[in-house]
Amino acid sequence: MRGRSGSTPTATTTDPATTPPTTTPPAPRTGRRAHARGRGRAAGGDRTQGRGFLAKAAAVTAVLTAVGAVLGLVRDQILAGYFGAGAATDAFLVAWTVPEFASTLLIEDAMALILVPAFSRALARRGDGVFDDPVRALVRGTLPRLTLAVGIAAAVLVVAAPLLVAALAPGLPDPALAVDCTRLTATCVLSFALVGYCSAALRAHGRFLPPATIYTAYNVGIIGTILLLREPWGVRSAAAGVAVGGVLMVLVQAPSLVRELRSGPVPPPRAAAPRGGQDGRILVLGLIAPVVAFSLCRQSQTLIERFLASPLPAGAISHLNYAQKVAQMPMILSLMLCTVSFPVVARALAAGDEEAARHRVERDLLLAAVVVLVGASTVIAAAPRIVEVLFERGEFGGSDTTATAAVMRVYALGLLGQTMVGALVRCYFSAARPLWYPAVAMGAGLVATGVAGVPGAQQWGAVGIAAANALGITLTAVLLLRGAHRQSVPVRAGRLGAGLLRLAAAGAGATGAGWVSSVAVGPALPAVAVAALAATGVFALFLVCAPEASGLPSLPRSAYRRTPHARRHRAEPSAAEAAPAEEPPPAGRVAPVGKASPVGGDVPLDHGHRR
Repeated sequence: MRGRSGSTPTATTTDPATTPPTTTPPAPRTGRRAHARGRGRAAGGDRTQGRGFLAKAAAVTAVLTAVGAVLGLVRDQILAGYFGAGAATDAFLVAWTVPEFASTLLIEDAMALILVPAFSRALARRGDGVFDDPVRALVRGTLPRLTLAVGIAAAVLVVAAPLLVAALAPGLPDPALAVDCTRLTATCVLSFALVGYCSAALRAHGRFLPPATIYTAYNVGIIGTILLLREPWGVRSAAAGVAVGGVLMVLVQAPSLVRELRSGPVPPPRAAAPRGGQDGRILVLGLIAPVVAFSLCRQSQTLIERFLASPLPAGAISHLNYAQKVAQMPMILSLMLCTVSFPVVARALAAGDEEAARHRVERDLLLAAVVVLVGASTVIAAAPRIVEVLFERGEFGGSDTTATAAVMRVYALGLLGQTMVGALVRCYFSAARPLWYPAVAMGAGLVATGVAGVPGAQQWGAVGIAAANALGITLTAVLLLRGAHRQSVPVRAGRLGAGLLRLAAAGAGATGAGWVSSVAVGPALPAVAVAALAATGVFALFLVCAPEASGLPSLPRSAYRRTPHARRHRAEPSAAEAAPAEEPPPAGRVAPVGKASPVGGDVPLDHGHRR
């Protein structure tokens, strides 16, 4: 037996009355999984360790995202059935631009891209001998400022609603109704900011259940308010529902965040911490400006669409809205993978393991592409049948179905670009450094949308506007992919691009199979189901027969990994694992890349897949 210095200790005399009996320690467990568990414990016992956590988080997020998406469809069905696709609905949808804009800026993009890395760094600093709990200090330094700023912004929007409506849709038939609805929806700016803050903090803590319920609560609020107030208020009841839904989104998350903050470690009594630390600087303009600029440019595509559609015949804005809501459902489901793994990537970067972060991001991008392409193939193949099943009732007639389906098919052409933009931007902002390239790329796509949208709207109406949207977002995705290898997560752009092109080719085949299947079946609902099965089957066949072409692991190989023989084989220590453990780096020094203990806990998941 060796002591701490590596020399053989001398024999010592012990008192048997005071010395506990010696026991033989159990043999240490070896193998890849034991090695991963040991590294997870070394990382501080983070709750987000191992395959099981990410699998459960992804499953919970998927189920609740699906519930929220279904309720969103019910909401749109109620809007279409009660109010149709006319001037009143167009007025509400102009007002709905405010919550859509606020959702992108304050929940989905900017707030998450800024605060998830910030909370990840604060969690990594716990136990480093700091004066105060870094997480609580971060909340104290940011939440009051954020609440004050967005509260003022909401009040300004309420007062300036007439000017906002005139700028967004100058050709609207009923601007007074749009102003009333805008004043109701403007209140969501404050509530959405609090929702985004809670979501980012909880995901950084490894809590995905409350954030996954927010859109369920949001849609429940809108649906319930419409059903209660439709008779006296008309379409204004939908705007009031947006305000109610925003409050419900806060209420389903706030208790969980309060419990997380209270359950954190209490630091020992120390001298007063110096003021002006880094925790309050997350809202400095230089740090958040690039993220805000990117989010504003991304959501401005919707502004351009409604601006160009406002002079078109009544109902054009409604057709664009219904088509976009349905077509984007595959994108929402695909991006949940990146939502779950984004805190993991941020914390792996905080631990210095860029290789693990890169591998995680590349696999997420390809898996998200598979999900969105299967959905896009189904949407393009069976768009008229989907619209007929979902909306054709009440005030929504056959002509509305035809117009919405045409727009939906064109929108679906840009779904892969939408997904890649939402996923790739996390590579740029996961290290919480101010990077302007994503905003520049999004701005280039926005210019392309505007330039192509003006003649497109004049020539083809709403379909031309949707085509301009697909062109602009695809251009942005290409620019982000080409520049990703130079950023915080150095993904291999060439390999990813080749894999995405092959998956897109498989999507074209799946679209053809789905279209033939939908045409061959008479009733609308069975036609949609058969088209979805055909598109999924073609994609599954591609992944089984050509896994290396897509860049994804082979399905038979993945199944083999779960067999008892494979588990016994992995339990045997490799040469690297059998070698003597290296000394840990000195305190205050970051471990080399590839050897750092991953704070996120997900790195052991990916080590077995590297080639």
